[in-house]
Amino acid sequence: MASKLSLRMKPVSFSVASRRPISSFTTSTFRRPINASALNPSQVLPRQVLQQTFRRTYADNAPKAPSVTLSPEPRPRKRFRFFRWVWRVTYLTTFGVLGFTAYSIWEARNPADQLEVDQSKKTLVILGTGWGSVSLLKNLDTENYNVIVISPRNYFLFTPLLPSCTTGTIEHRSIMEPIRNILRHKKRAVRFYEAEATKIDYEKKIIYAKDDSDVKGDTMETEVPFDMLVVGVGAENATFGIPGVREHACFLKEVGDAQKIRKQIMDCVETATFKDQSQDEIKRLLHMVVVGGGPTGVEFAGELQDFFQEDLLKWVPQIKDDFHVTLVEALPNVLPMFSKQLIDYTESSFKEEHIEIRTKTMVKNVTDKFIEAEISKPDGTKAIEKIPYGLLVWATGNALRPVVKDLMSQISAQKNARRGLEVNEYLVVNGTENIWAVGDCAVANYAPTAQVAAQEGAFLARLFNTMAKTDAIETEMRELSAKQSSAKAEERTAILNEITERQKQLRRVKQIGPFQYSHQGSLAYIGAEKAVADVSWFSGNIASGGTMTYLFWKSAYLSMCFSTRNRVLVAFDWLKAKFFGRDVSRE
Repeated sequence: MASKLSLRMKPVSFSVASRRPISSFTTSTFRRPINASALNPSQVLPRQVLQQTFRRTYADNAPKAPSVTLSPEPRPRKRFRFFRWVWRVTYLTTFGVLGFTAYSIWEARNPADQLEVDQSKKTLVILGTGWGSVSLLKNLDTENYNVIVISPRNYFLFTPLLPSCTTGTIEHRSIMEPIRNILRHKKRAVRFYEAEATKIDYEKKIIYAKDDSDVKGDTMETEVPFDMLVVGVGAENATFGIPGVREHACFLKEVGDAQKIRKQIMDCVETATFKDQSQDEIKRLLHMVVVGGGPTGVEFAGELQDFFQEDLLKWVPQIKDDFHVTLVEALPNVLPMFSKQLIDYTESSFKEEHIEIRTKTMVKNVTDKFIEAEISKPDGTKAIEKIPYGLLVWATGNALRPVVKDLMSQISAQKNARRGLEVNEYLVVNGTENIWAVGDCAVANYAPTAQVAAQEGAFLARLFNTMAKTDAIETEMRELSAKQSSAKAEERTAILNEITERQKQLRRVKQIGPFQYSHQGSLAYIGAEKAVADVSWFSGNIASGGTMTYLFWKSAYLSMCFSTRNRVLVAFDWLKAKFFGRDVSRE
């Protein structure tokens, strides 16, 4: 038993002899070769048996490798795919808009060379630089005519945003487009004279023009002959013969009018805060009266109240209880061209903004401190009331200019006309053959609006371009006809085919119908970042009002601006007024 026990303990003594702890033994230790001479023969077999037993035990107890299960590749999440596409479309659109804007500005700043004036062409004279005349110039092919423009102002004015200039929301130069910027981009050079047409001699086909600028030259008056004439001089403010209107009221039709109103607003505020001013005088000075309930009067009243609420109240808080805006209208309601729903909305919005509306109130007399108005009472009776004011803005009605009245007196067919030059369906002045009229000076059975004038000008451009093509084709036909009479027999067939082709072209070119106005809708800003819109949509109209309509009003007017330059300037003016407020200085 002792011998057997000693044999079994031999591995332990071997490990001790090697002076290595048992915990340090590994498989490699037992794989190390054994010196057989150092062992007894009786020890070899138990050693081998013990080594094999350890290897089996080690293999059985070895940790098994975890089984790997191949799963399909996870699909990309679709949760944010829509937002990624929106982001891509957004920045691509932004880069596209910026690139187009930059190219438009570059193109506007670098006009191409023009053809010289061709005196052999017919002379087309255009009077005025308003909506109708500029729309005509924009679409007219000047290669076909010798074009001359005569106007007392050398710019086009975007009048729908003029009320915003009175309070400093928009700077006046942002809505002005120099007329030479327009003319310089035409194919053939166009001559422009900054002068006022004083008389049109229909029989002699001569226009008399006078230079009224502050800087005088050797020639102040001149004569301009014409073959074709377009009258687009617009209209002046109508006073309806009411005494004192022209002397004491401010109008809102030109840039100078907006600048005058802006100065007078601040004059009234500063004078009202002057030392020792009586309370009655303060109330009078801070009472702003607007006569006229059309879009111009309504928009100006809204802009003026915004100016008070957002800016004047911060910097001049002492006028808080005395500043007041009143809108006077002779008709039963304001904005008569809008739907009843929008009229009610406008009146309720004005009531919330503390703008007083006085309908059925007709002005009879104007003095330097008050107006006398005839009011209709609920019982049907009428009475005269004095309304004191500090600022009076007259925004109602149009009247004929003297040059238009003089032309009407020369044409027998215009003797019964009262509101302007009566025209036919092609805008030709009745009683003439070579005179056309567009805009406020023409009577075409449509409201005198900028939208009507712009469409009339575009129609005339198409008409004149067609007439030029017709003349060119008819000239070619006459030349071919003369050539055929002296041509040989074998050439006549080819010439006859060319004449037939020209006749087909002539029929296609002459297919231009009469002028038809397409109403796109009406817009008006009513203050407090609200607007009303009556927009044509397919076969009906969409009437809306509120803040979203105000954003539509802004985008519509921005797109209607004449040039990229105007759009950029107007957008910056809106941002400037939003972040920094309006300027309350007098100038």
